[in-house]
Amino acid sequence: MPLLDIENLNVTFKTGDGDVNAVNGVSFTVDKGESLAIVGESGSGKSQTAFAMMGLLARNGRATGTVRFDGTDLLSLSPRALNKVRSREVGMIFQDPMTSLNPYLKVSDQMAEVLQLHEGLSKKAAINEAVKMLDAVRIPDARARVTMYPHEFSGGMRQRIMIAMALLCRPRLLIADEPTTALDVTVQAQIMALLAEIRREFGTAIILITHDLGIVADACDRTLVMYGGQIMEEGATTDVFASPSHPYTHGLLAAVPRLDRDDDTLQTIAGEPPDMSHLPEGCPFTPRCPIARPECMGTKPGLVGFGDDRRRSCHAPVEEVV
Repeated sequence: MPLLDIENLNVTFKTGDGDVNAVNGVSFTVDKGESLAIVGESGSGKSQTAFAMMGLLARNGRATGTVRFDGTDLLSLSPRALNKVRSREVGMIFQDPMTSLNPYLKVSDQMAEVLQLHEGLSKKAAINEAVKMLDAVRIPDARARVTMYPHEFSGGMRQRIMIAMALLCRPRLLIADEPTTALDVTVQAQIMALLAEIRREFGTAIILITHDLGIVADACDRTLVMYGGQIMEEGATTDVFASPSHPYTHGLLAAVPRLDRDDDTLQTIAGEPPDMSHLPEGCPFTPRCPIARPECMGTKPGLVGFGDDRRRSCHAPVEEVV
């Protein structure tokens, strides 16, 4: 049985201009100790998928479907029961550590609160555990720096603190939502190396949400490509990168700058992302797709398996895309 099994997940937001369908019929699994990348442009539904799993949607948001973690449907849990799962079983690293950390509280207070509330530790014991975890994520001189405020750390160090907080209760699944945003490439590499080390040391399964394909290749076993709130393609990362089976994946990979490419022009995907409140009946990528055909506009393609554990949502034959 997979550690996480999501089936037909839908996320809808009620707005003054009508419903916004952020996630539409998403289904996937994550095994114990596995790393999965969820990639796509901004607005493709990546983060809202994670927020729905964690029960962190905005007040006007509603999630339907099933999200089974170790056999338990998280969407059916009470807020109190879900909070226990969030703290002990599933951890999350948010996109912006400066806004996720309380600027008025010392790091020691914020980290100790987690262990006092969910593990029943005393303040002293909780701070000792916090120091150990800061050491584990390579914060220099953790014993002295644990009493500092968030603004006294660099962006990369604040991200390490967020990772340490997410790991305090030793969760079995860690969701990293754009963990390298706004960090320079050197710090990005350090953060990704840290996540890989955490996975090896603790056996933690990881879901990496990102729009940066450059950090995915060496970090994740499988890659799931989303567009318009739907899954366009899924498969082993090596297979997706070597032979993308969907035109959207082709476009994403072509837009990544490469040192072995002589062309000075950065390639882009023509057109604009879809209006999530007025999605087309067919494939949402149709207006931007270079090989679109008549049936793409009116008929939504199903997510069909092919090859070795790969799936794709496209009317065009695989051989026409690969």
